[in-house]
Amino acid sequence: MNDIANLRKSYERAELNESASAANPMQQFEQWLKEAINAEVPEPNAMTLATVGSDLRPSTRVVLIKGYDARGIVWFTNYDSRKGQQLAGNPFAALQFHWVELERVVRIEGRVEKVSEAESDAYFNSRPLDSRIGAWASPQSQVIDGRMTLVSNAAKYGAQFLLNPPRPPHWGGYRLVPEQWEFWQGRKSRLHDRLRYRSNNATHAESATAWVRERLAP
Repeated sequence: MNDIANLRKSYERAELNESASAANPMQQFEQWLKEAINAEVPEPNAMTLATVGSDLRPSTRVVLIKGYDARGIVWFTNYDSRKGQQLAGNPFAALQFHWVELERVVRIEGRVEKVSEAESDAYFNSRPLDSRIGAWASPQSQVIDGRMTLVSNAAKYGAQFLLNPPRPPHWGGYRLVPEQWEFWQGRKSRLHDRLRYRSNNATHAESATAWVRERLAP
């Protein structure tokens, strides 16, 4: 068995300081996301979503960011899934992006709301046909007998809807409205850079004065 306690890496690719970072966290996020895309890191749009259920136990899963603007971060899923049920009871969550090759992490915390039906319809209709059928075929997070259940459901809904499946009523988007951000840049000797932005309760989230920026010890 390998001795994982001795696995170490020296982080030396970049730095993050107050003078070179954006005053608005969404602008900083956009810059880092574009750099991750341009660097062709694997799945730069993948993010870990953490939610907490009524039993107060956290759970995580990886989802894909599908949009962002001054209002927040958007993804789409099955509302009846485990995460959907947890968000219905506790509409607060955390997101994390980890771009290993760039030695960077972004953490975002805040409340979660459903996007409008028009937004959900627009994104659903932009998906490939098999993904639209899949949204009907999969009773996400429920116990099923085997893979043939999914195959059978896909065949059934494919025959029913042909080329124009509508968006299922149980499927749509969520938006996390950020209240706190953290940007982590790996540095040498474990003296990493950590900048936190926390909400100043200002009216406009896109305003620089809406956020307090501060450095955290690594």
